[in-house]
Amino acid sequence: MATSVAPAAVPAHAQQPHPKVRSPARPILKGVGLDAPFFQDKNRAFWTLQSIGWSGYFILRLLSGFANNMGAMFVVHTLLLTATGYSLTLLMGSLFRRLITMRAALTVILSLIAVMVAALSFSIIETWSYATFLKPGAKPVGVAYLGAILLNFALLAAWSALYYGINYYLLLEEEIDQRTALELQASSAQLAMLRYQLNPHFLFNTLNSISTLVLLKQTERANAMLARLSSFLRYTLVNEPTAQVTLAQEVETLKLYLEIEKMRFEDRLRPHFKIDPATIGARLPSLLLQPLIENAIKYAVTPSETGADIWLRATREGAGVRIEVTDTGCEGCDGLSATQSTGVGLANIRDRLAQAYGAAQSFTTRANEDGGFSVIIDIPLDARPLDSRP
Repeated sequence: MATSVAPAAVPAHAQQPHPKVRSPARPILKGVGLDAPFFQDKNRAFWTLQSIGWSGYFILRLLSGFANNMGAMFVVHTLLLTATGYSLTLLMGSLFRRLITMRAALTVILSLIAVMVAALSFSIIETWSYATFLKPGAKPVGVAYLGAILLNFALLAAWSALYYGINYYLLLEEEIDQRTALELQASSAQLAMLRYQLNPHFLFNTLNSISTLVLLKQTERANAMLARLSSFLRYTLVNEPTAQVTLAQEVETLKLYLEIEKMRFEDRLRPHFKIDPATIGARLPSLLLQPLIENAIKYAVTPSETGADIWLRATREGAGVRIEVTDTGCEGCDGLSATQSTGVGLANIRDRLAQAYGAAQSFTTRANEDGGFSVIIDIPLDARPLDSRP
């Protein structure tokens, strides 16, 4: 069969994924635990934020006391308040972890009650500490213990709002990640389904041809045909249904397929390849082009006594690759040609292209000047299919 595919090996950059850039600061970040997303370890993130927040509270209260000449005992008072707030918010956090899974109205009501009880406790301890360490002569009674309840309520309410805000954000992120994962699984499943829809008629025809050759005792031809079928099937079964291959690999696979069909149709099947060397590294879903060749054989070669020519052309078009599969039609078949092949095969390819490249591809069909049928596919040259992008 005629071919102008360059014999050079596929470039290494087309075979291997791009290496990840490694920052020189990565060992330092890893040492302090900053090489991963902050909230990847929720427990660590909680304790970090809790410690930072109450440390800030301690420093600000301490500076405020020193600015107002509250004396050295104010340090003890501030330490006690910080420990109290730290402990109360730990208890609140433990409770909120259970409340966050309830209905929203119930969560709000119970959380407000918890904040009010915590603010009341905080106010009582703060008033007692003030009277003990800062004003030893003061003797608060009754409602006097509620003197700081408003400020404490505001502080704990802000802590609660921050707690729920962060956790609801993390829950939303988890749901988005789960939905994304499900969409990717659905996309992969659809790609696999489309791959497995490949028309198996050629397999049945090939097995029938092998059976006929065996009956005619043409064992050498039967063995050769069986070996080629084995090579082709090995490729289709070993490759993942969602795998991407280079155009050069796809062409070699098509040659395996055509060698099988060539033994059936002999000189009636005349395949030709014209591949621009600049396009051989382009990546595309595996066995994308096989149904197009099969359609050309079915509608142009099979019904014609003289057979037909089938061309596979690949050319560079700017930042993309144009792939064209063309046949010369069925001579003397009263208009019967591959133009009738607009069923599962073409729809399959159109769907696989949409799944793989989104809007960055195009798929068109037309009757050509030779009286046959042409399918034109445009894909990006360097882009990887969508399902393989990080």
